[in-house]
Amino acid sequence: MLERIHLEILTAIKEHGTLTKAANSLYLSQSALSHSIKKLEGQVGTPIWKKDGRNLRLTAAGEHIQTLANRVLPQFVHTELLLNQIAKGELGSLRIGMECHPCYQWLLRVIEPYLEHWPDIDIDVKQEFQFGALGALLSYEIDVLITPDPLFKPKISYIPVFNYEHRLVVAKSHKLATQEFVLPEQLSEEVLFSYPVEPLRLDIFSQFLNPAKCSVKKHKTIETTEIMLQMVAAGRGICALPGWLVDEYSKTMPIKSLRFGEQGINKQIFVGIRNNEQHIDYLNDFIDQAKKTT
Repeated sequence: MLERIHLEILTAIKEHGTLTKAANSLYLSQSALSHSIKKLEGQVGTPIWKKDGRNLRLTAAGEHIQTLANRVLPQFVHTELLLNQIAKGELGSLRIGMECHPCYQWLLRVIEPYLEHWPDIDIDVKQEFQFGALGALLSYEIDVLITPDPLFKPKISYIPVFNYEHRLVVAKSHKLATQEFVLPEQLSEEVLFSYPVEPLRLDIFSQFLNPAKCSVKKHKTIETTEIMLQMVAAGRGICALPGWLVDEYSKTMPIKSLRFGEQGINKQIFVGIRNNEQHIDYLNDFIDQAKKTT
């Protein structure tokens, strides 16, 4: 029943007092204003304004509508401004979904300079979408997907941002620590720590152990990287992590990384975005910053 034009008309009447001045301020004809309000009066069944000499005076119903206008119209203006800025790539929000559990620390290094360049962009990292964020990207729950294992879909583009090697991590005192690479059968008596992900999505299984028809003695899951590496450093088991992450922790922890087989497991981190948003400047700049951060 109520429309934005009604709120604007009554606000103009309240401010200017006459139909002529109100019409001029809205760049409308007097007849258009009168017709719009008469139609509204017919719908609500009560007068909205009354003539007071040359001026118009709002009735009780009109005052209620104008009070609403005072609250709502500024929100319209503000939202329209935000939409205009978003369309120009000047302002918006960046909701990031993670399918790369150990990439969180890398993401922090990406976000720090990005926030300096885009101070008006709100950033939120959706960790609840770990290991299954493609649906969230397609349904607009997130804007960016960080993943090492892209599932290519027609509406999604994946941009590779950096290469890395997936490596086995052992304690420096481990019997395998003297080797440059490890063979699948050498892990048959080992306890493997991993993030809480199904084994088929773990590269150590899908690309190393399963093809050789080998396995580990026991598989345990740990949610945090730090605890996992502490268990490895204490000689409680082994794990598999990106080489760049192991290099960081090996500076302060007694751990060493080995190649999976002679060729190793080479991976890439991808940033996934929706195809219809490839033109947005602040999304493109996030991708550029991700490519610079290794």
